[in-house]
Amino acid sequence: MRRCTLIERRSFLCRAVTMATTFFFPGFLAPLGLSATKQGYKLPPESVLPNDIRQAPVEVREAYRFAIANRESLRYIPCYCGCGHEGHTSNYSCYLKDDSKPGDLVFDRMSLN
Repeated sequence: MRRCTLIERRSFLCRAVTMATTFFFPGFLAPLGLSATKQGYKLPPESVLPNDIRQAPVEVREAYRFAIANRESLRYIPCYCGCGHEGHTSNYSCYLKDDSKPGDLVFDRMSLN
């Protein structure tokens, strides 16, 4: 099976964040005449990441941090890169193992490649 590239994963995650931001923060739709307000999402600190992931490019680190903060959303987005043979059940599991708990995060390193 084909493995997706880091660029494909980043592109998909950026589109997902844009869609989620547009949906959850309608003020982001300034072209419709709504006032634009600065919106964002809170990410956990980089200190929760293992050392090897902290050495990755900023976009990769942010993707892992986004996955930590948004498990409930990402678990409904299917894995798009064909890594189901590795046990991935959703986009979340491309970054963290499904049985990870907030106090005991188990990272999947697939997204580092």
